[in-house]
Amino acid sequence: MSRQKSWQISRRTMLRGMGAAMALPLLDAMAPSAKAAAPTAAGAGAAPKRMACMYFPNGVWQKAWIPEATGKDFTLPFSLEPLKEFQSSLNVISGLDKAASRRGDGHYAKTGNFLTGMPVEKTTGKNISAGGISMDQLVASRIGNQTPLPSLELGIDRVISGIDSNVGYTRLYGSYISWRAAELPVAKEINPRFVYERLFGEKDASGRETGQKKHDDYKSLLDLAWEDAKDLRGKVGRDDQIKLDEYLDSVRAVEKRIEFSMKTDPREWQPEALKDLPPAPDQKIPSDFREHVKLMLDLMVLAFQTDSTRVQSFMFANDVSGRNFSFLDGVSGGHHQMSHHENKEDKINQYKRITRWHVEQYAYLLGKLDSIQEGEGTLLDNSMILFGSSISDGNRHDPNNLPLVLGGKAGGALKTGQHIANPKNTPLCNLYVDMLNAMDVNEESFGDSTGKVPGLSV
Repeated sequence: MSRQKSWQISRRTMLRGMGAAMALPLLDAMAPSAKAAAPTAAGAGAAPKRMACMYFPNGVWQKAWIPEATGKDFTLPFSLEPLKEFQSSLNVISGLDKAASRRGDGHYAKTGNFLTGMPVEKTTGKNISAGGISMDQLVASRIGNQTPLPSLELGIDRVISGIDSNVGYTRLYGSYISWRAAELPVAKEINPRFVYERLFGEKDASGRETGQKKHDDYKSLLDLAWEDAKDLRGKVGRDDQIKLDEYLDSVRAVEKRIEFSMKTDPREWQPEALKDLPPAPDQKIPSDFREHVKLMLDLMVLAFQTDSTRVQSFMFANDVSGRNFSFLDGVSGGHHQMSHHENKEDKINQYKRITRWHVEQYAYLLGKLDSIQEGEGTLLDNSMILFGSSISDGNRHDPNNLPLVLGGKAGGALKTGQHIANPKNTPLCNLYVDMLNAMDVNEESFGDSTGKVPGLSV
């Protein structure tokens, strides 16, 4: 007869050493204290629910996105084929509309309200408004006090200001999807190094960094906390040792990639610094777009795995993104250019391939989440990952029948493995009501919602 260990640790236990503080994944040794400290609606000691909203620009070629059949017996079309492994753990949702976006030309009136569903103020000045708080920030305002970071907003592109004279909107609307209030967008972080320090650096009582490390003084946070990690490993059971080893290995892998991306390639020409100019910043964003994206996705997984936050958003690019995708076979141009396909077959084929690449990155994230055991299931089972764009077909700039996939079961709150086709003109915000309730933020309405998505919630 085995004896249960009486030694327990708190869910908020950190690995510490020499100014470093690292959160830990959910361990079996934490379950008793978690049960006593934070019972949830899903049951005492249940793993927390997480939510991420992932945005890609410029819409899709719908014939390669929307499955022909509805319900559970559906085949994933070309653009969604990379999700085959996870088909039973996701929902393809079609037919949803943002009526508030019909009154604005171009992209900006569609992107700024991707998570608010409300009208975007047409302005070329500072009087910006996305109509209200975004759905992710509403969740963060309710449950953000349960984690070190209330939410985490990530992206790849820098904020673009100025005016798009073609449509009469400030370009700022194309750079944000998270809004703390109608007039207050939430800044996204694009530097993996800074994201890492937010997650694992020492913080004061208000959650701010206690000090900024210079590049020359940079030391691995894992190295600084290594002695504490070894001591903890000797106290926990075998299953927890495996979990801890896997977690530390993943942290180390991200650290190595961040350090590598910060190094100056000796093969690259570097201009001589002029004496009257300030020195260049220490931190360096990866120059390779694909590596940049992968690093951010890995950090999103770590943020959820360590329960550093339960709410995240990620923008693959600002809207009207003209990023060149010539690194893909058969593609020889920019994303925005190909989205204006003019029904030309060559452009449509390239447009579909670019969309499929974004879906492949989403599948990568789902796979990482699904590989991490947590409680009776996986981190993916306990998460809810929205993936979509703010327009349907980039050639028409339509805000109706938006391309959307919702991965994960939100701790059992959602049914999965379905293509749910909604009637024409069904508000996108109906989906957001389901998502809010899945995160135990109980709201009967949000934005212009008229109900919920039938068959989605348990």
